Amino acid sequence: MNYLEINNVSKTYGTKKVLNDISIKVPKQSIYGLLGPNGAGKTTLIRILNQITMPDSGQVLLDGNPLSPNDIAKIGYLPEERGLYKKMKVGEQAIYLAQLKGMDRKEADKRLRQWFVKFDIANWWDKKVEELSKGMQQKVQFIVTVIHEPKLLIFDEPFSGFDPINVNLLKNEILELREKGSTILFSTHNMSSVEELCDNIMLINKGEKILEGSVYDIKQRFKNHTYDVVYKPFDGSEEQHLTVNSTNPNELIRDIIEKGKLVSFNEILPSMNEIFINLVSSSNQ
Repeated sequence: MNYLEINNVSKTYGTKKVLNDISIKVPKQSIYGLLGPNGAGKTTLIRILNQITMPDSGQVLLDGNPLSPNDIAKIGYLPEERGLYKKMKVGEQAIYLAQLKGMDRKEADKRLRQWFVKFDIANWWDKKVEELSKGMQQKVQFIVTVIHEPKLLIFDEPFSGFDPINVNLLKNEILELREKGSTILFSTHNMSSVEELCDNIMLINKGEKILEGSVYDIKQRFKNHTYDVVYKPFDGSEEQHLTVNSTNPNELIRDIIEKGKLVSFNEILPSMNEIFINLVSSSNQ
């Protein structure tokens, strides 16, 4: 069952059509990658989901019902451009933002302190935001995005500015949120994160959908029958490492085992980064 459906959504600003008849279906409890170059229309689509702007045509359904102002509490949004009040104390601001999402102050305080311990920033509760490093500020913003346990989470470049250790921390938290029942829309330019996290993706460029499907199916669709082969020749010489194109892997293996002992044989699939670059370049021509 789909938790989020975007049906034939279009949006024009002036004479520029930034979204043209976009439709996607995001299954419940999945991570869906929203991909595209700068200016592709991703931000406009996210703004429509957050009801910051409205589509010119089309419809958005959340859990089978038309998106309405009452659904704001069901959505958690982490924007690419972070924004916290620099002069406020961290804990005070986090409680305030949680209350804006409809949480009781006492419950917000309890949950937030648990998250602060989990993210190793408990000592910063009474500090002003301006005293925190950029990475710590982003941890706070991530926490206040998820604290009210929204059913739909929208992350726009969530790993921007994080070191590898904290990127891994956030990845694990995102996967755990999915396991607990959240549906996640994930916008990023980091294709390795897409391969690690996303169940399905959509690639848009210039407001047009140019690719959609599961990460596995897309990589299979764009494979070019290239194999990485290692074998040990019968004559006792050094191992041979080959990269070979073949539409008949069984025949390729037979040819190799006539020459020596097969050590390893792996198909090389294109990366999401390669697919992204090739498709966007083609659609720009």
